[in-house]
Amino acid sequence: MSDFAARARAALDERDISLRAAARAMHIDPGHLSRVLSGKRSPSPQLAEALDGLVGAEGALADLAATLDEDDRGRIAHSVAEPARVDLGTVRALADVLAAQRRLDDTLPATAMLPSTSAQWETVERLARDARGPHADALREVAAEWVQFVGWLHAEARNDADAVRWLTEAEDRADEVGSGELAAQAANFKGYLARRQGRPRAIVRWFSAAYYTPGAAPLQRVGDAVQAAHGYALLGERDAARRLLGEASDLVDEAGDTEAPGTAYWLSPTFSRMGMGLVHLALGEYAEAAANLRAGLDGLPSEQRHAEWSREYRDALEEARAA
Repeated sequence: MSDFAARARAALDERDISLRAAARAMHIDPGHLSRVLSGKRSPSPQLAEALDGLVGAEGALADLAATLDEDDRGRIAHSVAEPARVDLGTVRALADVLAAQRRLDDTLPATAMLPSTSAQWETVERLARDARGPHADALREVAAEWVQFVGWLHAEARNDADAVRWLTEAEDRADEVGSGELAAQAANFKGYLARRQGRPRAIVRWFSAAYYTPGAAPLQRVGDAVQAAHGYALLGERDAARRLLGEASDLVDEAGDTEAPGTAYWLSPTFSRMGMGLVHLALGEYAEAAANLRAGLDGLPSEQRHAEWSREYRDALEEARAA
């Protein structure tokens, strides 16, 4: 279920490292590495860490290898066979797998993540659909977040129609499980896609929807207000953009003592500075844009600084500096 082999192969392919070159670099037998990468053998912790270091996964690949032990695998298999008896251990194991996948997305491109993540989703969906008992609702919340993650990967990969379809389903599932945080994040991802498409009215529409979603976390609302302001700035509606920037600044104080929800683990007051930089760039305030973008990028954890999604902020910083 953790699919370490597929992720490790994708990471090596992405970096154009052959199996023999990887084995040579890690001083291990190529035949043994081949069996691990084909899924015929589980990696040792040492091998998982060596592969993680070789591909620069910042610990995410090693964490994925350690996510499920044999007991967890057996528990999930039993739950799939008898969904009426799904237990809390299965729910937690699946949540851990999803968390590890999301971390790995910070170091691997979406195109490398999608095949295995989508295949895993089929198992999660079948189990969530048929689950009964006291832990079924918790499992369906994990499934709702899984749908959202698949939608995000499609948005990152610019499979636009698929992204919209998955994210719309994610909004519906978030409502079914009563999670404002999940619903707001699905709308946020639609706003991200609109920004990639260069559609400022859609940027305002989706980030405003996320901003006003009941139950959204304070840190989510900070980011959504900033990004809706960016859409207004692109439309030339400067007063609306500045009003939302002011609201975001007020919300920072409210959000200061709160933690980001698990579905948006990357959020922080510093993270929102990148969005503020985009607003100032669209307003033609280049020095302010560069200062905010630099502060936001410097505040990212090391594994996120060169993530696929962070490229637009790095490009924006270069544009602000050159203006």
